[in-house]
Amino acid sequence: MSGAQDHKRRQPPKMYLVVSNLKIQDQLEGTIRLLRGNLCQEQEGGRSRGDQLWVKVLDYGCMVKIDKQLLIEVPTDLTGLLEPVSDPESRLNLLINPKQLYRLAALPLGTPLYVQMGQPGELAEAELRYRGPLTRGSTAVLFGVQLKDSAVGRGNSNGSYKGHQLFTCPEASALFLPANQIRLRRWSRANDDHHNNALPPQPQPPIGNIIARTAESSPSLAPVPVLARNPSSPPPFQVGHRVCFPLEDTVHGGEVRFCGALPGRTSTGVFVGILLDNAVGNWDGSYKGEKLCSISSSLYGCLLPISKVSPEPRSRRHTPPLQNPKPVLKPTQPPAPVSSPASTPKIALMPPQLLSAKLALKPPPLPSPKPFTKPHPLPPTPPTIKPQTLPSPTATDQPQLLNGSPGPLSPGRGDGLDAEENGDAGLEVELEVGSMVEVNDPPLFGVIRWIGRIIGVSQLVSGIELDQELTAGTDGSYLGERHFRCPANKGLFVKLRNCRRDSRFPAPETPVNQVERCNSIAFAEWGSERVEEHTPPVQGDEARDMYQGWKRGIQGHLNSCYLDASLFSLFSCCSSVDWVLLWPSNPSDGPHCSQAQDLLRCEIVNPLRRFGYVCASKTMALRRLLEAESSDTGFTNQEKDPEEFLNKLFQLLRVEPLLKIRSVTQKQQPQECHLYQLFPPSVPLSPSSPVPLSPSLCPIPLSSPAVLMRVASVQTLLETSFLHAGLKFAEAPSCLPLLMPRFGKDFKMFDAILPSLTIDITDLLDDTLRQCSICQAVAEWECLECYDDLDITPGRLKQYCHTCNTQVHIHKKRQSHSPCQVGVAGGPWTGPLHGTRQRLALFAVTCIETSHYVSFVKHGPRPNDWLFFDSMADREGGENGFNIPQVRACPEVGRYLSLSAEELGRLDPASLRESARRLLCDSYMCLYHSPELSLYK
Repeated sequence: MSGAQDHKRRQPPKMYLVVSNLKIQDQLEGTIRLLRGNLCQEQEGGRSRGDQLWVKVLDYGCMVKIDKQLLIEVPTDLTGLLEPVSDPESRLNLLINPKQLYRLAALPLGTPLYVQMGQPGELAEAELRYRGPLTRGSTAVLFGVQLKDSAVGRGNSNGSYKGHQLFTCPEASALFLPANQIRLRRWSRANDDHHNNALPPQPQPPIGNIIARTAESSPSLAPVPVLARNPSSPPPFQVGHRVCFPLEDTVHGGEVRFCGALPGRTSTGVFVGILLDNAVGNWDGSYKGEKLCSISSSLYGCLLPISKVSPEPRSRRHTPPLQNPKPVLKPTQPPAPVSSPASTPKIALMPPQLLSAKLALKPPPLPSPKPFTKPHPLPPTPPTIKPQTLPSPTATDQPQLLNGSPGPLSPGRGDGLDAEENGDAGLEVELEVGSMVEVNDPPLFGVIRWIGRIIGVSQLVSGIELDQELTAGTDGSYLGERHFRCPANKGLFVKLRNCRRDSRFPAPETPVNQVERCNSIAFAEWGSERVEEHTPPVQGDEARDMYQGWKRGIQGHLNSCYLDASLFSLFSCCSSVDWVLLWPSNPSDGPHCSQAQDLLRCEIVNPLRRFGYVCASKTMALRRLLEAESSDTGFTNQEKDPEEFLNKLFQLLRVEPLLKIRSVTQKQQPQECHLYQLFPPSVPLSPSSPVPLSPSLCPIPLSSPAVLMRVASVQTLLETSFLHAGLKFAEAPSCLPLLMPRFGKDFKMFDAILPSLTIDITDLLDDTLRQCSICQAVAEWECLECYDDLDITPGRLKQYCHTCNTQVHIHKKRQSHSPCQVGVAGGPWTGPLHGTRQRLALFAVTCIETSHYVSFVKHGPRPNDWLFFDSMADREGGENGFNIPQVRACPEVGRYLSLSAEELGRLDPASLRESARRLLCDSYMCLYHSPELSLYK
């Protein structure tokens, strides 16, 4: 049962289209208008009982709850085609006609098309050259077309997208279009009627060009010709025709009982159902519960693609098969088409127990026919690791595993293969565990998880974890022995020689030194200027307009996000730390100090504030100085954290520490540091039972109290951290970097941390005037044990005048307290107390998710003046490519920051928008400042 539940959890989220125009009232966003055809994604954490669903509207990025009756589910295999369609109405029209979508999904490359260009109704001739996602990790399927005739030159690329060459054509002749902007140019009505709107399979080569090519085929077995078909011609087989096909090194014959497209699988072409002469089949005449023909016993039925079947020659009619057939287990599930290995290698290695569920896998594409020439000599056998030989018959009982070691990187070398196999294997080299590969055609994509040998197979075998489930797949086991682990129905065992590199991604580039490559020459097109003049930061709408967009902020390179996010947070929109840029240096500080200060001021901070962009070559120069100054050699290429970077940077600049903190119990010299790590109490603060709030009082919908999140504010964490450690600020800081409590990805002490917009540090300052918590007179005593007392100003530090201190501690439950006297510089204060509070304002938050740092920066005085920065938001090119930084406005987080910790704890976690979730749940460092105090630095 648990396995079934795990399998269910692994399913991708369901997608829906809105079937009618809607108006939804949202407490945060106000009125949200949804259009017919808006694409929605079901939220797993927000599933509701009854007739409503929490969904994310992908067109707008908002979370709403919608009645199920107003949604239509999108089949999983059509989601990618609908996702890039920008017009909701067109999206819905496409889904209403799924046959058209399946037809487009199966178009062979080279198909002539009409594409929509310019004005509506303006069509241009084109040819299909690519179909699939444009970037790694994307699920959106677009059609890459090459414009023809008069449309040549009206495209926008040469077949590449952001540095990835998806196909090749002349410049300005390629377009990448969604499904609603392409039309078929040629299509015969006869073919359309016969195939029930299914696309014909790609034309096969003429008779004689295809010969049976199986590694195990008998030399005496004559090649079986495959009948060539014109795509527009009707299928050549009628019910009652005699046909034959090869299976397990044997040619079998039978009578056609069905010929046509399978129900629901029109994109796979035409299949032939055969009544066999011998009991070697596994098909009962039905497909997915629909009866296609009458077969008396499933042992005498077989369903094959039409490309695997040939007319039976007169010479072999009524002759027995060449070999005794092997019995096949009766399938327990609806049978899948049987694989015929006559014209292809045996792609998937199947245990006998799974033979009945074997799929019809097509071979890898063959090289184009060439005249016979003398084969090239094979490359020499590498002198390193070789495939181990089996020393004795007893050793053959266990397959030899090469998983986790370099293993035989080049299949076919020294592997005992014949000349033909070695020639084919040499087409793909350097495949190893972890390589992204594809098999079959159309291809199945996956990752090699194991390489080794299996009993009964003479060649190396690879265990692949597929991207998508396969009926005949396993969980990484073969014949009862586990070779690797993967989800059920995703494991496939294939001869290594039949694997080829994943064609969706460019071939690996020659490794280069990425540290040395990051220079002004290689990054010339991404360069930024040097600015000598001191440039103050811009604020408000001017800052938003300058920073917002792609190629804005600081460009990332080689694990530099810790540095990029920290510098953007500190300097982009705030000047409280500008004094480090002008700190006077001494000759004794060394040459690196003045170089780093000049580099930081003129190459990074000033250009960032003047032009809104800094090239990665500038930050790499700073990283080289940090590495040269310290014994740590990882600053130029390894992952670091902002805490380590800022400590090293301020040490390199030889500036005064930002913070001076001393112990209350031990009156010693204050300890100096640049950042402070918040240490929460040993027991996490659990949300107290809040006073029931009316939804109208809170700008965001609240959930039931039964699902309260554990939330703490930065103000509370700072106070409790200082309180339990017995610490005080020796002086008020002009800039206060606070590191949030975190305990790794899997465990966090709090579900969310609310960055307080302002923090009050008045009661955390040593030797300063403070007010009595009760009467607001000058405080003379402080009691740490009263902090948790809910009867007296709960959640606040407690200090009292002499009279109030005496009265408070007369109570029997406080008689055990030990208040301490508050020190005031210059002795007791007798003058008036104006009650001025020392507060610091939040100006940036650095967040981390899966080892990647990003920043939220406040750029103006309004509550919604927030920017989001990611130095590696996208990438152009492969390993030797370039990261593309992005800055975008993020006004929605202001609404969440205006909540109290109690209100935030009552939010439904599924309703959090992506930006708010990253800010509240993944915060790493909060930066506070006092603009007034920074003037004295």
